[in-house]
Amino acid sequence: MAYDAIVIGAGHNGLASAIHLAAKGWKVGIFERNAVAGGAVQTREATFPGFRHDLFAMNLSLFAGSPFVAAYGAALGRHGLAFAPASDTFASAFPDESWFGVSADLDATVLRASGLSVEDGKRWREMATAFASDAPHIFGVLGSVMPSFGLAKVLFKAWRAKGFGWLLDTLRLAVSSPREFLDRNFQSDKIKATIAAWGMHLDFPPDVAGGALFPYLESMANQNFGMVIGKGGADVMIKAMLGLLAELGADVQLSAEVAWIDVANGRATGVTLADGRSFKASRAIVANVGPALVFGKLLPQGSGQPEVDRRMRAFRPAPGTMMVHLALDALPDWKAGEALKRFAYVHLAPDFAMMNRAYAEAVAGLLPAEPVLVVGQPTTIDPSRAPEGKHVLWVQVRVLPAEVKGDAAGTIAAGDWDGIKELYADRVIALLERYAPGVSSHILARAVFSPKDLERENPNLIGGDNVSGSHHLDQFFLFRPIPGWSRYRTPVKGLYLVGASTWPGAGVGAGSGFLLGKMLAGDAASSAGGS
Repeated sequence: MAYDAIVIGAGHNGLASAIHLAAKGWKVGIFERNAVAGGAVQTREATFPGFRHDLFAMNLSLFAGSPFVAAYGAALGRHGLAFAPASDTFASAFPDESWFGVSADLDATVLRASGLSVEDGKRWREMATAFASDAPHIFGVLGSVMPSFGLAKVLFKAWRAKGFGWLLDTLRLAVSSPREFLDRNFQSDKIKATIAAWGMHLDFPPDVAGGALFPYLESMANQNFGMVIGKGGADVMIKAMLGLLAELGADVQLSAEVAWIDVANGRATGVTLADGRSFKASRAIVANVGPALVFGKLLPQGSGQPEVDRRMRAFRPAPGTMMVHLALDALPDWKAGEALKRFAYVHLAPDFAMMNRAYAEAVAGLLPAEPVLVVGQPTTIDPSRAPEGKHVLWVQVRVLPAEVKGDAAGTIAAGDWDGIKELYADRVIALLERYAPGVSSHILARAVFSPKDLERENPNLIGGDNVSGSHHLDQFFLFRPIPGWSRYRTPVKGLYLVGASTWPGAGVGAGSGFLLGKMLAGDAASSAGGS
């Protein structure tokens, strides 16, 4: 069977490309190795029936506000796309039983900030107010191919609207560490820690250059727009995308692992599956697969440019992640206050020193003595995810080594993750107990996914790296995935890369998939500069 385009991998970026191409009349085939589509966006009854846990991604705000949903939201809505909004978005709890949190109600956030520092309350209001006019220009950059004529137009428009000084300030933000950015703007260590915790969602401890942008954007976007999760589970977005693809006549094949990409005369011509079947693509192959896998496995004969192959295979993963999913009979009783039960996320990352220490231990191959915890409370926003009166807790453990050489606390012997993951999960629960005493007594069941388990679930999550590659400056902007190849193309004609390993990086905004879909369909001259 021949297609106009073949998409390898049914993650949301690959599905976004497929939807746009199918909507333009292309005959599209999608091939996914797993029995379930979605990549890192999956929901599963991992503990008990009726308890729906988002395995990896939980926050769908980037998707809800994306250009892709702006274009296809109504169609996706016909297929069940629905969001559950959170007005109390994220908070940090501290060992002294205090907390700081960001709510969509600006006055509420400013009041909390002013309680820590009057000047910080004023500064928060100034930044949140300015973000309304800054956001279109910043998200315009994130929504443009890097580099491109479209990007130049976005920057020119920003210069006309905001001035050259604003462009310099934004560039300074983009290359600053979280500490540098936060020290310039706030006095309270607790406010600084609350914002800096977002850097740990990627691979940015407080003192790594380039780490300020994501915490700034998350904090200000949550302040101005709130946060959303998927109604009933994050997989509502994947189900809606699959429904729309079926409506458009695309062919989605699950449990269909691509063994290699067929290449003839320097051009990608099709794919061969692990079961021996072959399929042709007359116009394009879109690989929603990490560059190390594409150039290390799917192109066994190489691309024809050995240095590009070497650099792609050397694309550096970020540290690993563990997920601990809990079924509870009650939400945690936070020592810092009952109000924390209302927040979508509670970060347990109380200061810069702790975040830096956890990161340094992880990259040295050690189990952090005190890891950063991102505690998601989805059932406080969407009770449909658990039986009445029950809850699920989404605990992301940041950051961890892919290979364990030792334990910074000296209590767990070095070894394979399969043998030690439950022991480390015990440490995670003990840390949670320090901030929410008695939480263990409310646990009905738990499911632990180590970094090794994450890679088993999705080979793109190399070593449990849930952001598909470090976002440090040498692998971001026009350097993602490698210098000279940031525009989704590869040395093999007709073969393109999308996904979190490409610009604009991690998250569920479908940015690379939609941008490439528009490029291939020929309607992206304004944003992508053609293909």
